[in-house]
Amino acid sequence: MPFDFKSVFNLAQPYGKFLATHGTTERQHRWQNVYDAVTLTPEQSNLLAGFRRKMHVLCLAGVWCGDCINACPIFQRFAEASNSIDLRFVNRPQDFNPDASDPVTALAKELSICGSPRVPVLVFFSEDWFECERFGERTLATYRAKAASMHGAACPTGLIAPPPDSLAANCAEWLTHFERVQLMLLTSPRLQKLNGEL
Repeated sequence: MPFDFKSVFNLAQPYGKFLATHGTTERQHRWQNVYDAVTLTPEQSNLLAGFRRKMHVLCLAGVWCGDCINACPIFQRFAEASNSIDLRFVNRPQDFNPDASDPVTALAKELSICGSPRVPVLVFFSEDWFECERFGERTLATYRAKAASMHGAACPTGLIAPPPDSLAANCAEWLTHFERVQLMLLTSPRLQKLNGEL
């Protein structure tokens, strides 16, 4: 039986409410620093503004997670630049119990990567709730930097703000996933028929 993503999405929260509900003052400050540092290029802004097909985007994240701090504000900037992106967040607690029986635990298990429940993970859906893509938890640029340094455990709280070149690289890479799904939706004969375009 397919996972009921739509029900989880309906329980998920927009970015601001997600942070206000789950983030301490310090964590909210860290997320805000990255959000303030994210700058879309004119080309990226125009691309996002040109999205025509509605897409639901569910993000499993943790306010405590350094990777989330450095990625989720990027997703929010994308959503603000496009009227077609409906973005929601689900908080995965840091003290995650894989044996619990609740919607967040079920979602985390469903979206496990490399054998464990990681964050952030995005799931993209069409306007009528067909799954289009899952992607997480780090970009290639992030993995390249991590592999190059390999000096110990990752910082659990993330950078106050990632270096601008790293942030720009991650922004560009995350955007390719949003664009890919948008193009998938635009060129889908099924959705073209649904929207009276054929």
